[in-house]
Amino acid sequence: FLPDKLVFTISGLIMSVAICTFLIGLGSVYTWFERRVIARFQNRSGPNRWGPFGILQPIADAVKLLIKEDIIPATADKMVFIAAPIIFLCTTLLVYAFLPLGIDSQLGNINVALLFVLGITSVNALSVFMAGWASRNKYATLGAIRAVAMLISYEVPMAISLMGIVMVSQSLSLVGIVNAQSNIPFIILQPLGAITFMIAAIAEMSRAPFDMIESESELIGGYITEYAGMKFAVFQLSEFLAPIFTASLFTVLFLGGSNPLKFLEFLPIPGILWFASKSFVITAILLWFRSTWPRLRIDQIMGFAWKVLMPAAILNTLLVGLELVFIRDNYILQIIINMLIFVVFIYLIANILGQKRLKLKEPVPSELANMDA
Repeated sequence: FLPDKLVFTISGLIMSVAICTFLIGLGSVYTWFERRVIARFQNRSGPNRWGPFGILQPIADAVKLLIKEDIIPATADKMVFIAAPIIFLCTTLLVYAFLPLGIDSQLGNINVALLFVLGITSVNALSVFMAGWASRNKYATLGAIRAVAMLISYEVPMAISLMGIVMVSQSLSLVGIVNAQSNIPFIILQPLGAITFMIAAIAEMSRAPFDMIESESELIGGYITEYAGMKFAVFQLSEFLAPIFTASLFTVLFLGGSNPLKFLEFLPIPGILWFASKSFVITAILLWFRSTWPRLRIDQIMGFAWKVLMPAAILNTLLVGLELVFIRDNYILQIIINMLIFVVFIYLIANILGQKRLKLKEPVPSELANMDA
């Protein structure tokens, strides 16, 4: 007996609270999962004290951070200092309102959802700079400056790498992009765009090997140096939610979202399970990257964005445009051409970058080594 607008508002609020609660819980569990997986990669045990296999470690960490003293530096800009982690978490959670996890399973479906997602993720650079600048700490400020420079640099190739998807699907709606992949996922049609987007997204998350903005050995934690207690916990939760969001977005854009695999579509598996399984595979790949690749220098990070990813994104866009003009309906030929160019591009980049090795001088024996005892 309630008005339709009120019912819509109440149901939207309930779904929003449910999704946010689920994501916060998922992020907490993911902290345990990531630490265990990275420990296995590095031949360590990982968290194993609280509960079986350390499964209760996230609860122990939450209790520890709750009872820690929440200190705000005396010289800090208190309003900005407090607002930074809130904005960081809100932007991460807000994106999930438009991700189609299944058929009609998103909170909102707007025609420009892809632009909205790119715009919201760009706000993270602002919140990071707010945190570093408000701390009035030289290490935090330096980390924030690095973050803004890196995030802006990688936003450009990441956005250009998605132009091919928009041209093929003829839509900026995430639902339309998923529907356009009902036959062939875009990772097969546009492998160069997919790898460009993935690398740029890893840099946007500030994860290894692009974690220079918060390197403990140089910047003592970067922009979160002065944060403690629950504010620090909010930043950490947002950072651990970032791989889940990246995997979900990559699944929507390049893996067909909730669409089943063509050779397994006869199985009665719900679309949301397909979505979850694809996202899990991408999350495992992201963990593999973080566990095995060493940290890059800031000049290497910036150079890689403009000298490698930018040409790759432009080349992918040019290829897709030419194929849509000349061989629009010949998907087999498109796949062959794109795969060949992808392999050649990766081979050339690997050889060019592989030549730049640090050459050490030959060790010179000391004169004292030849003296008689």
